[in-house]
Amino acid sequence: MKKAIALLLCLVLAAAMIGCEQSGNNSSEPTKAPTSAATPTVAPTDAPTDAPTDEPVATPTTAPTEAPKERTKVSVAVLKGPTAIGMLKLMSDDETETSANDYDFTVAGAADQLTASIIKGDIPIAAVPCNLAATLYNKTNGGVTIAAVNTLGVLYILDTGDSVQSVADLKGKTIYSTGAGTTPEYTLRHLLTTNGIDPDKDVTIVMLSEASEVAAKMAAAEEEIVAMLPMPFVISVLSQNEKARIALDVTKEWEKTNDSTVVTGVIVINTQYLSDNKATVDAFLDEYAVSTAYATANVDATAELAEHFDIFKAAVAKKAIPYCNIVCLTGAEMKSAVNAYLQVLFDANPASVGGSMPADAIYYNR
Repeated sequence: MKKAIALLLCLVLAAAMIGCEQSGNNSSEPTKAPTSAATPTVAPTDAPTDAPTDEPVATPTTAPTEAPKERTKVSVAVLKGPTAIGMLKLMSDDETETSANDYDFTVAGAADQLTASIIKGDIPIAAVPCNLAATLYNKTNGGVTIAAVNTLGVLYILDTGDSVQSVADLKGKTIYSTGAGTTPEYTLRHLLTTNGIDPDKDVTIVMLSEASEVAAKMAAAEEEIVAMLPMPFVISVLSQNEKARIALDVTKEWEKTNDSTVVTGVIVINTQYLSDNKATVDAFLDEYAVSTAYATANVDATAELAEHFDIFKAAVAKKAIPYCNIVCLTGAEMKSAVNAYLQVLFDANPASVGGSMPADAIYYNR
């Protein structure tokens, strides 16, 4: 009996355990397997906004503007004549503070007003007569450097009596001119010599201090008068004295007897200043090249600038600029033109270039 009861209890417990196991496997929320179709409803961004990224960060629109670079101050001188014409656009740019450097321009009536300041470096950049550059170089043992040719031939012989038809006709005349000890005087003397005229015996050369004085004298003259003048002063005389005329083009007469042309003006730089301020000088030369090109391409505008800066009246400058041979020759072209011209002057009179031909170091080669 006891064994029967024990067996019955075992069967009851076994049945209970089987029921519990089936109940656990039949819950109302069965677990589902993960699937790749489960996609978020909002697409994720390329990177969290606070996550580091290799992409460059955009500059804020409120970033401060970079301060403009300070312009280098430098003094520049020109003569009141054709050598100033190529500088006019640069003078205008400086006036509006759009030039690369901050220029302080001086306009002088004669070259001797500038020489001391050029040598000392007070005016480190200047437009001067070609032979004066060579003279200063020799006198200062290389204290100046030629950086560019700015003007070729601009000289003309004028008369009021139709008596001068050739250089030979100048014999016995009184010739008024300007530029004592510089390019005009030596050009005239050489022109006379190569045509068989002794400049000290066969003619009387009267050198006045400024071209404007010669122009005024000829414009007002009632008697016959002969003068050598540069453009644009030639135009000024022609417009004021109906008897005046261009008798000879000095450059053409020069080229008849020489394998060179007349080099009227050059740009010189104080050599020490150039050594210490090469970038400033190079910036000037770049701007000057643009300025000279502007002068020849925009005659009317340049003529207005000539009057604005009290170089010439606009009406005079407008007629003269096409005949002023404004250039900006640098490097090998500069050296060739200057050296050939100086050699002719030296052969005629060594004193005209300071006693000796300048060394190649006189030429600036960027």
